[in-house]
Amino acid sequence: MQSGDFIVMLAILIYFIAVLIIGFSYAKRSNSSSSEYFLGGRKVGPWFTALSAEASDMSGYLLMGLPGLAYFTGAADVGWTAIGLALGTYLNWLLVAKRLRRYSEVAGDAITLPGFYSNRFHDDRNVIGTIAAVIILVFFCVYTGSCFVTCGKLFHSLFGVDYSLMMVFGAIIVFLYTMVGGYLSVVATDFLQGTLMFFALAVVVIGSITMAGGLDNTVAFLSDIPGYLTMVQTAVPVLDANGTQVVENGMPLFDSVPKEYGLLAIISTMSWGLGYFGMPQVLVRFMGIRSDTEVKQSRRIAIVWVIVSMFSAVMIGIIGRYLIPTELLTQSTAESIFIVLSRMMLPAFLCGIVVSGILAASMSSASAYLLITGSSVAENIFRGIFKRNATDNQVLIVSRITLAVVLLFGIFVAWDENSVIFTVVSYAWAGLGASFGPLTLFSLYWRRTTKQGAVAGMLTGAATVLIWHNLVKPLGGVFGVYELLPAFILGSLAIVIVSLLSKEPSQAIYDEFDHYMDEPTLEMRDLDAVLEDGKPLSGDATEYATSTRLRAASADSAEEALAKGTEDEETLV
Repeated sequence: MQSGDFIVMLAILIYFIAVLIIGFSYAKRSNSSSSEYFLGGRKVGPWFTALSAEASDMSGYLLMGLPGLAYFTGAADVGWTAIGLALGTYLNWLLVAKRLRRYSEVAGDAITLPGFYSNRFHDDRNVIGTIAAVIILVFFCVYTGSCFVTCGKLFHSLFGVDYSLMMVFGAIIVFLYTMVGGYLSVVATDFLQGTLMFFALAVVVIGSITMAGGLDNTVAFLSDIPGYLTMVQTAVPVLDANGTQVVENGMPLFDSVPKEYGLLAIISTMSWGLGYFGMPQVLVRFMGIRSDTEVKQSRRIAIVWVIVSMFSAVMIGIIGRYLIPTELLTQSTAESIFIVLSRMMLPAFLCGIVVSGILAASMSSASAYLLITGSSVAENIFRGIFKRNATDNQVLIVSRITLAVVLLFGIFVAWDENSVIFTVVSYAWAGLGASFGPLTLFSLYWRRTTKQGAVAGMLTGAATVLIWHNLVKPLGGVFGVYELLPAFILGSLAIVIVSLLSKEPSQAIYDEFDHYMDEPTLEMRDLDAVLEDGKPLSGDATEYATSTRLRAASADSAEEALAKGTEDEETLV
């Protein structure tokens, strides 16, 4: 290692230490109950909720997958994907966040997404929750592996260190702070990591534009590549037998005839946005926000973060092709463009901080996947089926065992260092989005949805993704669309058709659905008089936490609820 490498490593080490300190600092609070460990006791404020939701969603593909795709094939594919994700983010916050926050509390105070689905349909046998937990387990194992790939690629690109060794090291760090600190640990570290990701993208994109001498030079150079900068065509790299782009006279070769990017391709790519309605790592953040009145503020924060971050990621890849056109000649190595540019333009310590943003992207997502999988298996399979009278301590033990199993499987998935992050993520994204997206929307908006319809929708969505990706999509043509789109449509149809053919929900379910969005009663509003515009009139955080608890309390008196409220003194911003 050169001296500069040691400084970069020092900056990354500081980041690792900060993450572990934050994670372990929440150990005592998180382990007080399963509700605290899995959902933070619903005490997370708008800033932490927004950045945690987006940081856990935008895994390694934000800083590696998207720039790499832009570098390799140009603006169209990655551009329409980013637009679809931005729209999906906004609509998810607008249509789902507030309703899910309220309904999950009304429906038996559910603390996991599978638990909400079961409670929503009064599924005493926990069939829905079990199926949902199994789907989460399957696809999140793959998703977690994609995050570990990012860690290994980062250290291998920076220092030439063995990929497998550093991939395992990063996985263990994530496992430790997630296992010990639970939801609050994950949310707090996500806030740090989301801030770091935003800073890293801003620094590198501004530095890239400066290094290129402005955007005019970049545009002039890339305009000569057929289809590279247009949104209706895709550049086609000329590859050799090993999948490496051919270089001739010091320039990368592209096919003279670009690939057309028609309406069907645009719709297919934008359908990435549909996945948000079924992403457990995002939906759980909605469930854990302190109050549904804070969703609007959180939504604004999240949208600004997403738009700026994705625009910067795409620009880094495009400008990178101008700055170093022949250095990254496979789709897998192209995903290192962010790292290469950071090393070229930044002092060693700042480079270390910036590339820590890649670790932040992968670690924030991996921790969310681990926790959600652990909570789903422990709460909805172990306590939901095998041991209904299980104590919180037993549930937490099973959750941690599940974390260890998912950790090992994720390492197995990530062992191939040639894995293309964008491809791995797209498969798991489709599986989760199609399984849970339609069910989430129908659960919140259609009272006639039945338990049988819910099961049919989940199974149809998951099965369609698997079948379409492996058997139908290779046929090409109209069948080459992203598997999420047909799976989402068929999953929605399955819910409607089976619900209409099955027995209507009970009156109790109808009553719960009809009133879950009702405003608090007059008495509850009186108890909330200590609030003004969602903030405490006094500076006492206890009063604020108390009033929030009282909104949903079932205590016989205000005095009983006040006594309970003192437990909630600490909240996250």
